[in-house]
Amino acid sequence: MSDKRLGRGIESLISPEPASKSSKPGVAKIFLKNITPNPHQPRRYFDKHALDELVASIKVKGVLTPITVRETKIGYELIAGERRWRAAIKAMLKKIPAYVIDIKTDSEMMEVALIENIQREDLNPMEESEAYAVLNSKYNLSHDAIARSVGKKRVTVSNSLRLLKLPLEIRKSISKGEISGGHGRAILQAKTINHMNKLWKLILKKNLSVRAAEALIKSKPKKTSVLKVIHSTAPIRAIENQLIELLGTKVKLKPGQVGGSIEILYFSDDDLERILDLLQSL
Repeated sequence: MSDKRLGRGIESLISPEPASKSSKPGVAKIFLKNITPNPHQPRRYFDKHALDELVASIKVKGVLTPITVRETKIGYELIAGERRWRAAIKAMLKKIPAYVIDIKTDSEMMEVALIENIQREDLNPMEESEAYAVLNSKYNLSHDAIARSVGKKRVTVSNSLRLLKLPLEIRKSISKGEISGGHGRAILQAKTINHMNKLWKLILKKNLSVRAAEALIKSKPKKTSVLKVIHSTAPIRAIENQLIELLGTKVKLKPGQVGGSIEILYFSDDDLERILDLLQSL
């Protein structure tokens, strides 16, 4: 499938004669029993609670957004909309509205499935990264070509692909929604896998924002342990690092001739509240 064909969008592939007429042009009403799932589905995680909510909605209002399928010798194969398809089955529907796409080969089907999911923002950050990687490696699409196909900036695609360089446990953490893709890109600034894992655990433990994590990484703390007793003879830089580790944000000590001041950075109201809670718990 060429970049040009993908760039025209899914509409250019919709069959002009749907399998059975519907109230929407280009949409067929297809029996659910005749649809098989997509073996190339890039989406791997389906939230059970969200799926149950969709089932309840479908029971009342039906499926409002058609799924996308291709015709096969024995029926239809799902391309995009697996969550709606699953929910419709659980809701005991017999038919579902669907766009029938003119796709002949498995490679074209996989490509469109990836792009449809990315464009609909149905993928978590790691699924999106893996989808870009497949387009890049299996179909030899450049970062520029991928960006044009899915309507994103090239730098967005490149930054997403960088997440695949993270250790497996951190990638799983992003997939589960424990941390964001922004956290993952911040962690990538660390020089070693050991340091990456320590930073990841600290982000989870202290619920750091992305900006707080970036500030912590740029400060290059030497330890990730609990703040130790600060002696007046300790170097200023070492004290700053201990405070950064404790508070999870950038801290600046400003010594004067007598005493001095401490500058603590925060990046949002929630971040400030988190820092205050930490200070009050000491």
